[in-house]
Amino acid sequence: MTYRSHGKRLFDLVAAGLGLMVLSPLLAGLAWLVRQRLGSPVLFRQKRPGKDGEIFELVKFRTMTDERDPSGQLYPDERRLTAFGKFLRSTSLDELPELFNVLKGEMSLVGPRPLLVQYLDRYDDFQRRRLEVR
Repeated sequence: MTYRSHGKRLFDLVAAGLGLMVLSPLLAGLAWLVRQRLGSPVLFRQKRPGKDGEIFELVKFRTMTDERDPSGQLYPDERRLTAFGKFLRSTSLDELPELFNVLKGEMSLVGPRPLLVQYLDRYDDFQRRRLEVR
């Protein structure tokens, strides 16, 4: 059993599991606040490339409204980002639901942050190495 093959996963499971247990009151409170201030859905889901380029849905708390112009197009992010959303982002509290992604084995607490899928074709060989790990 090596750290790379089993130890890191065990660490992720224990740390994310404990984190979710300890932080569950905070997660519930934040979910309630997001629901009150931004409505449903509470969570924002976005496709990201994980290990070996496998696509998964990263989850975060919503920080923006879904406000649209008369033609139905979303307004720019700057207009839709709320003061509460700015607070969540500045404190990284919007990222706490990612602990569920860690529990599912889609990402790790230690390692490179999964970037947007649209950047995959821009990776050079060195940057593509980030897909070798969770």
